Amino acid sequence: MKTDVHKLALCAVLAAMALALSYMENLLPTALLVPLPGFKLGLANIVTVFALYYLGAAPAMAILVARCLLGAMFAGNVPALFFSLMGGVLAMLIMILLHRLPGLSIYGVSVAGAAGHNTGQVAAAVLTLGSTAPVVLVQVTAFPSLRVKRTEFSLS
Repeated sequence: MKTDVHKLALCAVLAAMALALSYMENLLPTALLVPLPGFKLGLANIVTVFALYYLGAAPAMAILVARCLLGAMFAGNVPALFFSLMGGVLAMLIMILLHRLPGLSIYGVSVAGAAGHNTGQVAAAVLTLGSTAPVVLVQVTAFPSLRVKRTEFSLS
């Protein structure tokens, strides 16, 4: 029982940290450096990756969903919730699958999660707009994030 309460408290603290990082990230003028719609550094995902490796898949997914829901509610940007959830859940599912591979480091898992996040958000845009025009953004966002050193993958 004591470990369950400790784990729940840690999840709450990590969700709060992720929410704070997400909020602080909105204050950064990234649009001046990279003029792409919705471009963010993804600082809150540091907390999510930590939770995946330290707590496991289910708590990490709960932290991600809590951050998305609370972030949309606090920012008053409920329309962006669909984009955030689509990108975040796809990224988490990809990271859950890849983090068990022995030859892939935490960096490779994080980069694959970033590519999955971008792809999920583009899929949300396609579903929202009813057009395949946003697929062009995949070339600009997802493919550059897949530049992983060859030493990341070891099939031995």
